Amino acid sequence: MNHKVAFSFADGKTLFFPVQPNEILLDAALRNGINIPLDCREGVCGTCQGRCESGDYSQDYVDEEALSSQDLQQRKMLTCQTRVKSDAAFYFDFASSLCNAAGPDQLTATVSAVKQVSDSTAILHLDLGQAGPTLDFLPGQYARLLIPGTGNKRSYSFANRPSVSNQLQFLIRLLPDGVMSNYIRERCQVGDQIALEAPLGAFYLRHVTRPLILVAGGTGLSALLGMLDELAERGCEQPVHLYYGVRDAADLCEQARIQAYGQRIPGFRYTEVVSDPSPHWTGKRGYIAEHFDAAELRDGEVDMYVCGPPPMVESIKTWLQAQAPDSVHLYYEKFTESNT
Repeated sequence: MNHKVAFSFADGKTLFFPVQPNEILLDAALRNGINIPLDCREGVCGTCQGRCESGDYSQDYVDEEALSSQDLQQRKMLTCQTRVKSDAAFYFDFASSLCNAAGPDQLTATVSAVKQVSDSTAILHLDLGQAGPTLDFLPGQYARLLIPGTGNKRSYSFANRPSVSNQLQFLIRLLPDGVMSNYIRERCQVGDQIALEAPLGAFYLRHVTRPLILVAGGTGLSALLGMLDELAERGCEQPVHLYYGVRDAADLCEQARIQAYGQRIPGFRYTEVVSDPSPHWTGKRGYIAEHFDAAELRDGEVDMYVCGPPPMVESIKTWLQAQAPDSVHLYYEKFTESNT
């Protein structure tokens, strides 16, 4: 049975293709039109190197001048020597244009539902239809949507994992006067057609070998819901702690869905933090980093995924540098909410 492989690049594009059993990864990529830079093809020059972010693989031969023992421990690999043993994802620190690779798919989806899930947030459901191939993306990535009736595009993280039914979800922040916000409030109807480009982004769930801390600010929750769906579906042997921060308690959304992860993911914990609560709020107040357990983070290595506004991401980076500089592997996605 073929394995499904994803190649992600520094420009945020991701390409998916099948790899036959025991096939050299480079051969499979070339066969599918992905021209990874190469030279010797003998595991010596290191030109075709990348890093395995998820999945199992083996390498036939790697010269120590191409990859050091530390490189190998960090799951760096040479595509000319790699054979995958499962579905897998690999990252390359150069633009996809170096591979003469096509960009993201240009697709058209149908609105299947739209629902306001908090005072400031709606969830948009899109159906790509089952007639075409499944849209592949890595949990945490995003799509760029063309807003109907305008020439404007906005980017939103997938709030679910890929499915054969091609159903997509996106959390949309409702601004007082935004192009997408006005469309959602005033014109969006089931049956509307929405064009989109996907998948995009280098923020996605990696191979899980350490405890996970997921940190969401506002609608940054969307990307982490996709990751949690993946962990719940595939299983996770590591503990998972979700922190979710909003300005007001009325902004909290998808609470039932989040609580349900506790039944599907062993060791799941959830902490919500409100930065500007009303006097009636009895939960945690302030900013998320104020509620991290510094001792817990320093005791062992963890992977932390952060998605939210730039000030939140920067504050967490600053906190980690001061409190746990060596024990946290940080992945983050900053987003700036459009004002129009």
